[in-house]
Order: sequence, then C-alpha cells, then structure tokens
Amino acid sequence: MLLAQNTKQTETNMSEQEDIGTREIRINPIVPTESVLIATARSMRPQKAEDAAPRDTRKHVERCPFCRGNEDKTPPEITRVPENGDWAIRIVENLYPVLGDDRQSPNMIFGLQQAINGYGRHEVIVDHSQHGIAIHEMSQAHLSMLFQTYQSRMKELYNADKRLKYVLIFKNFGPAAGASMAHTHSQIIATPVIPQNVQDEVEHSKNYYEKNHHCIFCTLVDEALTYEATIYDRDSGKIVRKIDVGQYVIERGEHFIAIKPFASRYEWEIHILPLVHKSDFIKATPEELDDFARVLKRTMQRLDSVIGGAQYNYFLHTIPLDAQYDDCQNSYHWHLEICPRTSIPSGFELGSGLFVNTVSPEDAAIQLSNVVLDEE
Repeated sequence: MLLAQNTKQTETNMSEQEDIGTREIRINPIVPTESVLIATARSMRPQKAEDAAPRDTRKHVERCPFCRGNEDKTPPEITRVPENGDWAIRIVENLYPVLGDDRQSPNMIFGLQQAINGYGRHEVIVDHSQHGIAIHEMSQAHLSMLFQTYQSRMKELYNADKRLKYVLIFKNFGPAAGASMAHTHSQIIATPVIPQNVQDEVEHSKNYYEKNHHCIFCTLVDEALTYEATIYDRDSGKIVRKIDVGQYVIERGEHFIAIKPFASRYEWEIHILPLVHKSDFIKATPEELDDFARVLKRTMQRLDSVIGGAQYNYFLHTIPLDAQYDDCQNSYHWHLEICPRTSIPSGFELGSGLFVNTVSPEDAAIQLSNVVLDEE
C-alpha cells in the first residue's frame, strides 16, 4: 500500500508540472544503430556551476614550442606554408605519437586475442603562428589555406604508403576536449585500419543508397532546405511537433551548409556538408574550400556568441581511398563534425552507448541561427 501511495503521489506531482521538457530517443539516420536520448529536464537538476575554462589569448608565448621563433623546440618539421619567409602553418611530427613507423612488430593471434602492428603516422598541424587565436578569429583566407594544407598532406600520406587505409584530421580545443597544448593546433593520424565510426557511416549510407537510389546525406540536406511538417496528437488535437523549413540550418554558403543534427549527440553539435554530392574531401577545389572556410568561420562565431569560450573537437570524415569503396562514391558524403564539449559523459552513457543531450536541438538551432553577424 505504501508503494502504491508513493507512486500515486509521484504521478500527481508529475501532473502538476507544467512542462517536463523533451524526453525522446532519437535515431541517427546515418548510423541507425546509434541513438541519442534528448532529455531537456536533466539540465534543470541541481549541480555545481562550473566556471568557464579560461582561454590563453596571448599572441606569443616565449616558451611555447609552437610559437614562431621556437621552431627548434619541436620535433622535425615536415612542411610549412608558405615554404619561404614567415610561416603561417607548420606540420611537425608528434612528439608522443599514438602510431608510428619507428619499429615493426609481428601481428599476433593467441586464442581469441588478436593484435596487429601499431603502424601509422601521427602529425601535428600548428594552425596559426599566433598562440591563442581561435578558429572564429582567423581570417577566411587563412582557414581556406589551413584546409587546403590538410588536403595536401592527406594526399601525400596516401601516396607515400599504400598500407595506410585512412587519414583522419581532427582538432581538440580546450582541456575538456583533450587538448594538451594551448597554442592552436590540429592533428593528423594515418592508420592501417579504417576507424569504426567511419566504417559504420560508409556501410549504412551504402545500404540506404541501394534501397533508395539516393545519397542519405543529400537527402538530409534537401530536407533541411525544403521539409516542413506539423504533427498533431490524435486525441487532443494539440500540436506535438512542428518542423519548419530551414529550422536546423545554422549557416549556408554557395557550396556548403551547416546543419544542427536532429539526433545531436552533443548539446551544440553542428555538421558542415557540401550542398551538392561530394564524397572525397581531397577533390574539393580551392574555390569550394574558400566557401567552406567562410561557413566554418561564421558557424564558430555563432557558437562563441551563444556558449562563449567553447571547448570542442572537430573531425573530418571523408570516403576511404581504397578500391573496395569505389562503389560508395555515390552514397557517401564528406563532412566536418563540430562537437562542443559542454558536459562530461555519465556512467549511463558509457555503459549503454546512448548519448544523453540535455538541450533540445530545436532550441539550440534557434539560438545559433538568431545570432546576428557582421557581413564581410
């Protein structure tokens, strides 16, 4: 009886709440095995307020090995841009690589346990000569040059060693995102295997294409630009969900679009994709990357305006350059995923593999798209 009374009281309390927020499990359309729990009421739970992590905004730090003038303090330089005069971007070997080609060890199989040689490349890209500059503070021309540098290095790595199956470009910005150096930088890791999340995207998008004869990424872009719907409750007639045209569009350029995913894993996650079908980042033209740089800069300005001092990861997913994926050229779409780190994964998330997002993607999209930016 006591249990029944407590249950009834709980139900009464719940009914008295005017709004318990959104509580939905959303399925990632690209990788349907990946789910996200949107639970906005979680953001109202009691918790200790955390101060924003301070950002080192200095232009030059005497002891920083990545600052201009301290080139002798880094591992061997691979390349610099431009090649002559003061550099704007440098690529160096990573001092503490997760993969390398300095030693060879045999592949091992003992019982169910397997291990392959940790061969590969791990390099650091010093994004800018200024120590504390943020992406949104860099010029469009510099960002275009940075992504063209990514592109050139990817080509070189693939051409240099056929054992490399995938080259991943990523950036960690801030301690919460795993950055160990304050000077702005990104990284390249080339591996003898294709990362599982990339593999999942490629395989699921291929399955979608075989069933629907259309790229799922292109479909998502089309829906973001054209789709609208209103869903009503059958009994009460109240509006349950309304999707407006452009609701998830954060920024748009001539060649690229920034979209807030419907099933966002992170509260302020944004993806940038080509507007028309492109599977291979390496084939992007300088003109296209210039437009990409504009969309990226403005997207990061919006994030900084809304959640100031964001710590984040971004990573670039493109089709693997392997003959076995030649039939995926029409089904896969290269893109950049930007994932601000505003919360720490909980035991539930780690144990279940289900991401928990406490900010409605619709509300986040409104806040981001409503930021007024200066026109360049």
